[in-house]
Amino acid sequence: MKTQAQIILGITAWLVLGFLGTTPSLSAQESVKELIGAGATFPYPLYSKMFDAYYKETGVKVNYQSIGSGGGIKQLENKTVDFGASDAPLSDDEMKAMPGAVIHIPTCLGAVMITYNLEGNPRLKLTPDVIADIFLGKITKWNDSRITSLNPGIKLPAMAISVVHRSDGSGTTYVFSDYLSKVSPQWKSNPGQGKALDWPVGIGAKGNEGVGGMVKQIPGSIGYVELAYVMQNKIPAALVQNKSGLFIEASLQSISASAAVKLPDDLRVSLVNTDAKDGYPITSFTYILLYENQQYDNRPEATAKGTVKLIHWMITTGQQYATPLIYAPLPKEASEAALKRLQLVNYNGRSLM
Repeated sequence: MKTQAQIILGITAWLVLGFLGTTPSLSAQESVKELIGAGATFPYPLYSKMFDAYYKETGVKVNYQSIGSGGGIKQLENKTVDFGASDAPLSDDEMKAMPGAVIHIPTCLGAVMITYNLEGNPRLKLTPDVIADIFLGKITKWNDSRITSLNPGIKLPAMAISVVHRSDGSGTTYVFSDYLSKVSPQWKSNPGQGKALDWPVGIGAKGNEGVGGMVKQIPGSIGYVELAYVMQNKIPAALVQNKSGLFIEASLQSISASAAVKLPDDLRVSLVNTDAKDGYPITSFTYILLYENQQYDNRPEATAKGTVKLIHWMITTGQQYATPLIYAPLPKEASEAALKRLQLVNYNGRSLM
């Protein structure tokens, strides 16, 4: 007959072996204390909330640098972060230039809105051609007939329009210029689409905060910022006419409606100028970017597992934080597609899910 000490020792050994054998990802995650990401300013309020909640839940700190999509992509390319963040998917050329295959994981949907500084904060209606020509410098006065005809009953001043745009490489600029390139042949020809542009007119400011702040300071100015910034700062924004001819207010419902499209397997997709009848036309996913093979530059497997676990949490449990912060959560189809894509991330061929 076993002694009491032998029984206790046996139970203890069984518990330890069982724990180690059934939950290796948990033990690996416990060794990860901090993860580093950098990139888009667009989702920063949401990511800040998510990462705070994740720290409270897991004890893992996420140090996220809100430096713009261009900066995040560059840091991922240099392998100085665990993940990058961008409002724009990498182009084919950018994918080829990266030192390894990059996976795109959408985390939510957002929208770019047209904000302006006019006395009385009127609610303007703008069409795609008018928006393009304002930012091309072809429409220069607020009382231009092309604007006033869209807004009967609103007295618009004979004031010069001052354009404000991003000065830094930006996913918000990519989304906005992607939209303008689809609705304006002249814009598509020049300056075209990109995270940073040679702007025809206007003054530059860094980040959504910089553009929004500059518009607030300059009477008669106009700029583009993301939805959450508009709502949180209670600044005016235009209704934008979509393909169906409807003037659409950017809302969580109209943003989600814009994503009712077939998604490609790699999830690199443009949602702007949507065909959806009730969809807001300047809408996009925002992405987390990470390398498919996480074994690089002596990177510990525990860190790789911690990165994947964080992103898995963001597109599942973390979605609860999107709506309160005025981001559209992933629709079911997009969430399932993101989880499927995340399964491809590996450590020298070994699954991290």
